[in-house]
Amino acid sequence: MPYDVFEADPARVGGTIESAQYGPYLLDVGPNSLQLSPELAQLIEDAGLTDAVVDTAAVSVHRYVLRGGRLRQLPSSPPALLTSGYFSLKTKVRLLLELLRRPGPPVPPDVTAADFFAERFGPEVVRWALDPFVAGVWAADPAKLLLREALPRVAALADAHGSVVRGLMKSARQSAAADGGTTARRRIVSFREGAGQLPRALAAALRHLHQGTAITSVRSAPDGFRLTRADGRPTPHPTYSRLVLALPTHAAAPLLRGAFPAFAEALAVVRHPPMAAVYLAYPRAAVAHPLDGFGALYPRAEGRRAAGTIWSSSLYPARCPPTEVLLTTFVGGDQAPTAADLPDDELTAAIDAELRALYGISAVPTFRHVARWARAIPQLDAHIRPVRAALPALEAAGVFAVANWAAGVGVPDVVVRARKVAERLIADAAATT
Repeated sequence: MPYDVFEADPARVGGTIESAQYGPYLLDVGPNSLQLSPELAQLIEDAGLTDAVVDTAAVSVHRYVLRGGRLRQLPSSPPALLTSGYFSLKTKVRLLLELLRRPGPPVPPDVTAADFFAERFGPEVVRWALDPFVAGVWAADPAKLLLREALPRVAALADAHGSVVRGLMKSARQSAAADGGTTARRRIVSFREGAGQLPRALAAALRHLHQGTAITSVRSAPDGFRLTRADGRPTPHPTYSRLVLALPTHAAAPLLRGAFPAFAEALAVVRHPPMAAVYLAYPRAAVAHPLDGFGALYPRAEGRRAAGTIWSSSLYPARCPPTEVLLTTFVGGDQAPTAADLPDDELTAAIDAELRALYGISAVPTFRHVARWARAIPQLDAHIRPVRAALPALEAAGVFAVANWAAGVGVPDVVVRARKVAERLIADAAATT
């Protein structure tokens, strides 16, 4: 099936998936790890990267949350929540009572994650579990995040079982039975050269990749779509019967304004709060904390500038010299959109001060770097609903979206949607030949 892929950036591919090497320090600028779904595993194999996959260290199963000024390990399952001291007795009682809920009316489409969890489990769960979780995954505010858009499985469990906890436990038993009695988590992986190795390998296999070619507009034509290049040169084909968008909303909106004005208007109001990542390395001997986990989240109730820190060298020891540790700290998002407004040197100093206090660090950083996104993760709030509702009509017109605002913010979500779109396009092409 003939195709053309247009990439505006002349130097690299991959969008927000990017890795950078600074001497002995390997940084992921974007996704820091990937959950290995079956579809992603197949894509990695197709790209010839199976031998380049690097698993996270065993300690990655441990996740920490800052509470009361102390880093506390977060219980990993509903039974562990009930037996740990992380939540109060009152909240534990609410967790038990939620088990008794029976199916009722479906969860309304406009219910936020905060409202749903507060009604089910109480404010303590929202403040010390949900709030940092949605900040870490979506850079979002749970009071704005729509449950059905961001956590459709939770809504589906509530619809089907009444109790989310009971539904989760039943799903876990079914999965264990299907897997021969095991309940192993999906692997969390990266690559020897960082996450950016994946899009580079995929791009190398494309025969019709036009890098450094920006498309500025799409116009409908009797025989398909006509594209306008920024440099004024003609595209390899005068028209295209199908278009696939792998663009953020703020890039897709002006592109589609002429052909699909209502959809472009809906795209233009989707929010992407700014974020920054601060990378700091320290001598291992100068860090008191064992860093025995994936990282730590800092709820906004704790009043910190940072939203959370990934313990990068605990996950992938080769990311820095063996005598050092590398910490990746995220700042900003919808809960603190101005937290990263400081210049690089001031932001680095502020995060260094917070990390020193939290982890008992007694030395200056051996490495510093800041990455910024003026528009980071698309927010799955009320503005995303009309966009997603319009996708079927857009597909009927021949335009398909595989970006994170259509698929979900995780790389595995995007891979699943992209594969479905590819299968549909191949089937359509076969049906017309």
